Amino acid sequence: MSKQQYTYMFNEVDATMRNLCGGKGANLGQMTKLGLPIPEGFIVTTEACLYFYKHGQKLSKEIMEQVKESLKTLEKQTGKKFGDPNNPLLLSVRSGARVSMPGMMDTILNLGLNDIVATGLARRTNNPRFVYDSYRRFVQMYSDVVMGVGKSEFEKIIDEMKEAKGIKLDTEFSVDDFKKMIKRFKAIYKEAVGKDFPENPEEQLFGAINAVFLSWNTPRAIYYRRMNDIPHEWGTAVNVQSMVFGNMGDSSGTGVAFSRNPATGDDHCYGEYLMNAQGEDVVAGIRTPEHIDHLKDYSEKLYNQLIGSMKKLETFYKDMQDIEFTIEEDKLYLLQTRSGKRTAQAAIKIAIDMHNEGLITKDEALLLLQPAQLDDLLHPHFVLEELKQAKPIGQGLPASPGAATGEVAFTVEKAIEAHNAGRKVVLVRLETSPEDIEGMDISEGFLTARGGMTSHAAVVARGMGKCCVAGCHELRFQKDYALINDVKIKEGDVISLDGSTGLIYNEAIPTEPATISGDFATIMEWATERKRLGVRANADTPKDAKQAREFGATGIGLCRTEHMFFGEERIKAIREMIIADTTKEREKALAKIQPMQEQDFEALFEAMGDYSVTIRLLDPPLHEFLPKEEKDIVALAKDLGVSLEKMKLRISELEEANPMLGHRGCRLAISYPELPIMQTRAIIEAYCAVKKRNPAYKAVPEIMIPLVGEIRELRYLKDIIKETADQVLKENKMKGEYKIGTMIEVPRAALLSDIIGAEADFFSFGTNDLTQMTFGFSRDDGADFLKNYYAKRIYLNDPFARLDQEGVGQLVKMTVEKGRKANKKLKIGICGEHGGDPSSVDFFHRAGLDYVSCSPYRVPIAILAAAQAAIKHGK
Repeated sequence: MSKQQYTYMFNEVDATMRNLCGGKGANLGQMTKLGLPIPEGFIVTTEACLYFYKHGQKLSKEIMEQVKESLKTLEKQTGKKFGDPNNPLLLSVRSGARVSMPGMMDTILNLGLNDIVATGLARRTNNPRFVYDSYRRFVQMYSDVVMGVGKSEFEKIIDEMKEAKGIKLDTEFSVDDFKKMIKRFKAIYKEAVGKDFPENPEEQLFGAINAVFLSWNTPRAIYYRRMNDIPHEWGTAVNVQSMVFGNMGDSSGTGVAFSRNPATGDDHCYGEYLMNAQGEDVVAGIRTPEHIDHLKDYSEKLYNQLIGSMKKLETFYKDMQDIEFTIEEDKLYLLQTRSGKRTAQAAIKIAIDMHNEGLITKDEALLLLQPAQLDDLLHPHFVLEELKQAKPIGQGLPASPGAATGEVAFTVEKAIEAHNAGRKVVLVRLETSPEDIEGMDISEGFLTARGGMTSHAAVVARGMGKCCVAGCHELRFQKDYALINDVKIKEGDVISLDGSTGLIYNEAIPTEPATISGDFATIMEWATERKRLGVRANADTPKDAKQAREFGATGIGLCRTEHMFFGEERIKAIREMIIADTTKEREKALAKIQPMQEQDFEALFEAMGDYSVTIRLLDPPLHEFLPKEEKDIVALAKDLGVSLEKMKLRISELEEANPMLGHRGCRLAISYPELPIMQTRAIIEAYCAVKKRNPAYKAVPEIMIPLVGEIRELRYLKDIIKETADQVLKENKMKGEYKIGTMIEVPRAALLSDIIGAEADFFSFGTNDLTQMTFGFSRDDGADFLKNYYAKRIYLNDPFARLDQEGVGQLVKMTVEKGRKANKKLKIGICGEHGGDPSSVDFFHRAGLDYVSCSPYRVPIAILAAAQAAIKHGK
């Protein structure tokens, strides 16, 4: 039996092998096949990573032997020998998951150096400064990544030595300085680890491979995967590559470049580079990088070679590319390529431009976009007139466009604390790092003192669709505050960031709503033509309905009537109904509400034109409409003219051990039929009023009964609704249509969907309740303990944010199949929060639903996700 292959040379791999070799390794293999200048190397596969975790975080003897064999092959390819002081092969060891996870996992550069190799390499290159610069970087990186010795200890030594010498830049250190630094670094290592820094290159290599595999499960990597719906089970590959050096002097350098502008989408190479530097120097912000256009001033040949390589890769991958490169003594090497992170504006422009250039089809253009990223375009921007009045206090680099206003937080902990208290936050840091990912995720935007347009903060902001101002050199941190120029900024102060200009303001600036126009409108047109699923909105007010229509909604999939009861006059009437002792008293109270409800529904019908509106009858338990504080209870009793004793007794009677599973939904309507009668009258009266004004009005009102779990519940309420609706139509001397359907929220309703489907005109999945009842915990109660589930990788995602396709999804598919078997005309949709989640929309397309319904501001996201689902899976 042939043995399993755990390692592959780059020249054995191509772009189709990303699941086995990771995205970075597959791309390096493909670049090799395209004839681009790539430093040779090999890949340790994702299957080796899975083996590593299944066997106590240890590599097998077989994997280690294959690594050694691949290393020998690499030595032959390069003409160098690992650990040989006369002609040493030095390595970079990098992670490489099948999808890009920038900054989330670990890298080690200059591996293979020790005291003997460093001496020999210095002699061979006649460039001892480069050698000992590389060596000190390796000791620091290996100590941090492999052994967990914190970076700050090493940075403190560097800062101390700079201060003692009166210098600012690393490039000003001498060879002797680096040798002293290495000695001090190794002393820190020994104190922390309890043994000497490893001199054996093979020990270094396997330590680095282990460390990269372990970095797959760091808290920041787990959080990033959960945020981006990346399965924990994939694992990462390891890329072992021969080193090329950008720090060999003024004829060497390193940089990051994008084939198009990732902030604007303009078709012009965008990036930064530093001469006499290694990769981390570009993003660290210690030295200010040069714009990539200036490279042609140094060497037009190198610049043209870089541009040509990027265009070749862009044409092959049919996407904008993000490339890392090194120049070693005037020779260009490409270290990796990947699809570049970009802002939503840039993503849309790039997709349309590439289609117009004939590089991609419309379908391919739609698939280039990340639906969730559109969220960035769908929220308010600064009001221009207000912005003109505001005076900036400083400016940095416009690293990611958009607007952000919030309280200043200097630490991730403070950001989380403010966010949990319901306040908006702007994260203000010297520089961000992968450890900050959670704080960045919950912040409105980021401001950093260091870093350029390709820094960690900038790349993460663009990927998240958040505003970022980076490299603000006017930002200086003091003990418990910061200065921007001479303006003092404390934690809790409100600032505003303009990510399009880089300007910073020490005030809150009003915002205005987004609109769909230009390229965005074009993409929406393409997506609307391509999708099969209808996209409706959850809307309770004419304002929300109007916004939803502007964003492309073709109906309202959920109008929550309870939201209409909280106005001052309405809440008083609904409380009268709750306190009432008899049906007659309840009807009297409800009669006050009915005209208000008619106005509400009429306005919604008018706002949606000929598109259908689905109105859910009252759903929440009655106690939600009553006060909880003593003083409010006293005031209400007085206002309604009842005794305090009676008021407290009624509140006590309505208390439930578990209200979400209690007296709500259809159960309320069955207990108090006067409720559905009043609401049905209001709905049909509103419909008649609109129809009288506009006889051509085509929409049909849809009355939805919540929380049905038994066919007799549906039949009982359907009879009441039908009788009432027909009576109203008769009174108005009109012939009209209406539909009566039910929500599928109770698992029993899913199990009996054929029986219930025979009686219903439509189903709408209430996936929030269906998820709650299937899992057996509520969204609110689960919030605390689910954190442990995520940390222990029991759950990958919040099941209330992304549909549980394995469990709840089975109920959905079963309901569609059984319901349609019983009723071929049955229309089926979903109106829970999952209706705006792209991965859930993809599932609903495959499950055969007719439409999804989501909040107005997620309608374009759902439209694009529905189009992508149709492209991937067919209509």
